[in-house]
Amino acid sequence: MTKIACAALLAAAVAGGCASQRPVSLFNGKDLTGFYSFLPTKGVNHDPDRVFSVEDGMIHVSGTEYGYIATEKEFANYRLSVEYRWGTQTHEPRLNKARDNGILFHMRGPDKIWPQSIEFQIIEGGTGDLLLVDGASMDFVETLRPRLAGSNLLSPDGRRMVRGRLNWAGRSRTWKDVVNFRGSQDLEKPVGEWNQLELQTDGGAIAYAVNGTVVVRATGVTPDKGHILLQSEGAELFFRNVLLWSRAGI
Repeated sequence: MTKIACAALLAAAVAGGCASQRPVSLFNGKDLTGFYSFLPTKGVNHDPDRVFSVEDGMIHVSGTEYGYIATEKEFANYRLSVEYRWGTQTHEPRLNKARDNGILFHMRGPDKIWPQSIEFQIIEGGTGDLLLVDGASMDFVETLRPRLAGSNLLSPDGRRMVRGRLNWAGRSRTWKDVVNFRGSQDLEKPVGEWNQLELQTDGGAIAYAVNGTVVVRATGVTPDKGHILLQSEGAELFFRNVLLWSRAGI
């Protein structure tokens, strides 16, 4: 069970309230049953170098190659809670850059490095950012404009964000892509300590929380269902307690 009750944390952020009070553990603590792996150089379920492995009840992501493990099932209308901590190793092409990873959700379509999905970003200095990947989109309102990263991210009518990144509200404006970067308002704990991420989805409405603080809300998000992916992006990382509460059944 997560440290913060759903009603206190995310019910105000996403309509519909909590899902079932009994979570399902997507990760059983012993092996990667319920997930499949994808590595662009090796394809599906072929991971001879153990980019993804299980150690002491944790998913160990080596970071040595880009890729992901994905849930075999698709999900919609749920709350997801995941704990993670950074390891010490970083690898090319991000050897001396900010430790980087992420959770992709509502993934649809063929497996590839950046499949259609929405990303809950995990990166030093930017954990809590929202990224739209390969055709995903969301509603746009003018109050979000200062948090947009990049230009030409909107549909011609200005009503939809159709690509790019929405920074979380406290992201440092002086962020640099260097290992061990820390912003003055960062919610992420020091390297080696456990962090908790929570995601709630209700149709096209989503909300992110980092260590108990809601950092992103969005509406009109598409796609609104799909696979959940845990990434490898050049930095060693550990996941545990991957829990899902679902109103739609599993």
